[in-house]
Amino acid sequence: MFSNPAQRSLLLSAVVSFALLGWAYWDTLEAIGERWATDPQYSHGFLVPVFAGFLLWRRRELLSSTDFRSRWWGSALVLLGVGLRFAGYAFYQSWLDAGSFLVVLAGLTGAAGGRRALIWAGPAILFLAFMIPLPYQIQMMLGGTLQRAATHASTYVLQTLSVPAVSEGNIIILTDSRLGVVEACNGLSMLMTFFALSTGVAILAERRTFERILIVASAVPIAIAANVVRISLTGVLFELQRGEWARVVFHDLAGWLMMPLALLLLLGELFVLKRAILHVPNEAVA
Repeated sequence: MFSNPAQRSLLLSAVVSFALLGWAYWDTLEAIGERWATDPQYSHGFLVPVFAGFLLWRRRELLSSTDFRSRWWGSALVLLGVGLRFAGYAFYQSWLDAGSFLVVLAGLTGAAGGRRALIWAGPAILFLAFMIPLPYQIQMMLGGTLQRAATHASTYVLQTLSVPAVSEGNIIILTDSRLGVVEACNGLSMLMTFFALSTGVAILAERRTFERILIVASAVPIAIAANVVRISLTGVLFELQRGEWARVVFHDLAGWLMMPLALLLLLGELFVLKRAILHVPNEAVA
């Protein structure tokens, strides 16, 4: 493998280029890692590079030493990424700086190995986007929307269960208590984690393109449904005068209960898709 001197030289150049990329973005990557460690909404970030590496290994058959061809357009992508990084610095947008890392990474991949290398590494590079924290404005907008959706949906579920419940802003008023759906309980953390998980499942699943899109899109309703179940169960426990249990469910066991439930819903979706969609083999038309 890589017996050709030109190929060995190209491989060495690629290794040096990726090492320089890591050095150039060290401060950015360090800041992202610190965010993973301190912000529960992005604690899944530690697993993103691991899964990306697994994708590269799983798709290794798509790449062989003879497929390496340096391409000029890779350098153009690198220049685009550098421009985005300067824009991030100029406008104080850390997410733009972090996003430029992916563009430069894709550019170096294309410059080193051409189209074939980018096809091999593309899904892994795109998946790395889940390691980047959302811009503050988008995070606040999504958080507020999820907060309102969880409040109204949970109120409806409680009313369906014959529990006296009325929503007032982001507060659910019960018979003798008030259940506040605060920012920390809006489900954004669950959505971010489950969106990454659903995307990983869609990439690995042997399904048609539209099925994969459906799997990724279902992350939103499934994450909301899991959060609604948690809030509704908490409301029922409060109504049954089980306040201590309600607090345990709402705070201490929230993460442990929501993810298994969401996974069960995702598995149910995969089961339904497998049974509901008929896969017809391609046959020659006589």
